[in-house]
Order: sequence, then structure tokens, then C-alpha cells
Amino acid sequence: MTNPEFKFSVSATDGAARRGTLKTGHGDIRTPAFMPVGTAATVKGMTPEAVRETGADILLGNTYHLMLRPGADRVQRLGGLHKFMNWERPILTDSGGFQVMSLNELRKIDENGVTFKSHIDGKRFELTPERSMEIQNQLDATITMAFDECTPFPADADLAATSMRRSMRWAKRSRDAFEVRKGYGLFGIVQGSIYEDLRLESVGDLTGIGFDGYAVGGLAVGEGQEEMFRTLEFTSPALPNDKPRYLMGVGKPDDLVGAVMRGIDMFDCVLPTRSGRNAQAFTRFGTVNMRNARHADDSRPLDDLCGCPACRNYCRGYLHHLVRAKEILGSVLLTWHNLHYYQELMAGMRSAIEQQRLADFALHFFARREEGDIDPA
Repeated sequence: MTNPEFKFSVSATDGAARRGTLKTGHGDIRTPAFMPVGTAATVKGMTPEAVRETGADILLGNTYHLMLRPGADRVQRLGGLHKFMNWERPILTDSGGFQVMSLNELRKIDENGVTFKSHIDGKRFELTPERSMEIQNQLDATITMAFDECTPFPADADLAATSMRRSMRWAKRSRDAFEVRKGYGLFGIVQGSIYEDLRLESVGDLTGIGFDGYAVGGLAVGEGQEEMFRTLEFTSPALPNDKPRYLMGVGKPDDLVGAVMRGIDMFDCVLPTRSGRNAQAFTRFGTVNMRNARHADDSRPLDDLCGCPACRNYCRGYLHHLVRAKEILGSVLLTWHNLHYYQELMAGMRSAIEQQRLADFALHFFARREEGDIDPA
């Protein structure tokens, strides 16, 4: 099924890495792309205008949280998620599967779907592939995610196979229930834990159903970076070349660089915003902890090559003061900086792929970064 107003094109490659554009009904997405997470229809500590200023083309919202509060019906009545949160550009909504699976004793899974108790008030809900598609349609998600079961880690091959095959049956039901509209797309989610045969079986099932894009799920759940990269090395090449590839829930800056080099186009993660609220800043030299007392009298910017408001207008001493005084502005500025850093990293990789120099970019990136709380010289 083709949708001419939702189309992915690749303009340059460098090894397995791709420089592309995903055309949607809410605007173009430049890839490789990082999606800031706006779980509850807001990127914590940021206005939509500020998020856009960092360079983001697309945001992520979450079906589970939005169905509980304020409710998909209410969002629909108020004009859909784009109008509701004042973000007219593309929005991708997670299907809710990961959040529901993480409820453990509060949920029950069967072939039909998942029944669970709200973590807010204990009210019982049922989420099925059909209901997930309906909710994401009410939210007016530009990119809808198929409903799946996020396989826990570790999982033996039998458990991973059972989980993956249920997700594939749910994927077919998600495709059947999805309302096709110009400029909107549906992504399938590859599962299979760390097992090559299961991942390839999942890819075969999903491509047989046919989706507008393909996500790699069930990674960044405890397997470690080496295992994640190994899994991508046999999963990414099996996916269609003319469709976007999305690695869900990833990750640290070095995860992004390594995954782009293995053919991934799209990412999301709470790390830059969560770290900003916890006084951690990402810089080209590594992570800086702004709680540390040695910043108290430091008149330098956080990163003198960064153009974000935190670095343009404030010194480390002031940022340290805000953090120690627990002022909201500290979280805002560090979140803004981190999102700017992530978007600058993606822009750098897009440019490097276009110039056929991604390997040099990665070498320079890893050479300048060290583990721990490092200051620029």
C-alpha cells in the first residue's frame, strides 16, 4: 500500500549509514533524526517553540499516558495532539505496549491484548491492537506504531519466540485496523530479542504485512551496547531500503553514532531531558555534572562551541547555583542545552554522510569523549 504524501527517500549513503528525508502530512523529517520525548504532550521543561529552535523536526508522544490523562477523547475534541500541544510538525506516538508491559503485576496479557490497572488511580483498562490504533488516530499521530509486546531481557529463545510471534499477530491486526490517510504512516516493530533467526523471522513477517516504516524494538532493555550493535548488524540490512528504520528508546550519544553507522534513521530517548533535570549536561567532551562544587566559581560557558541559550548567556557558576538552589530555570537551561546538543550531533552526522566522511566524524567524536565528569580544557 503506497501513500505518496508519506514517503521516505535516501539522498546519500556512507557505508550502511543513510541520509534521508521522510515526507509526511505535517512536514519533512531530516534523517538521521532524534525525536525529543513528549510523553504527556509536553517535552518537560520546554515550550514547543524552544524545542523547534533546537532543530527537532518531530516529537514523540505516548499512547498509554495520554489515554489515561487527559484521555484520547478529550484530545480529539480539542483538535488533536498537534493543536493541543501547539506542535504542527510531525508527531510519532508509541503504541503503549512498552509502558503496559512494564506494569508487571498490574497487567495481564493474552492473545486479545493486555488488561491493566492505571498507575494513576487503579482503574482497569484493556489495550488491544485495534484499540491502540483507534487511540493513536484520535490523537492524530502522524506516525502510528503497531501494538506489540516488548520482550523482556534476558529471555531464552523459546520465550523470545513466543513473544515475538504474538507481536507479529498483533502487527497484522494493527495494520488491518489502521485508518489510511494521506500523509500519515504506520510503523511495524521488529522483535526477537538478541536471536538472529527470530529477528529475521520477524522482519519477514512484517515486510509481508507491509508497513510505512520499521522499528527495531526490544533493545536498550539491559543487553548492553555491544549486544545491541551486534543485533543491529544482522537486523538493519534485512529491512527494506526504501523505508525508514527506527531504533526505539535509544539512547546515549555514542549509541546514536554507532547505530547510524549500522543503518538506523530515527531515534527517541528520555535521556537528554531527564539528564537535564538531574543536573547532567552532554558536551562534546563527555558528561558534566553541574552539581559539583568545582563549578561554583567557573566563569566559562558550559561548552564554548555550543550556541544554545545556556551556553550563550550564562556561565557554569550560574548554572551550578541554579542547580544547587533547586531553581526551575536550572532544569530548563540544562534540558535546552542537552536537546540542542543531540540535534547538533544528528545534524553533524547528516552532513558527514553527505560528504562521505562519517568514519572520520565518528573517529573524532569518540576521540574527544571520555567517561565521567570531564571539563573542556
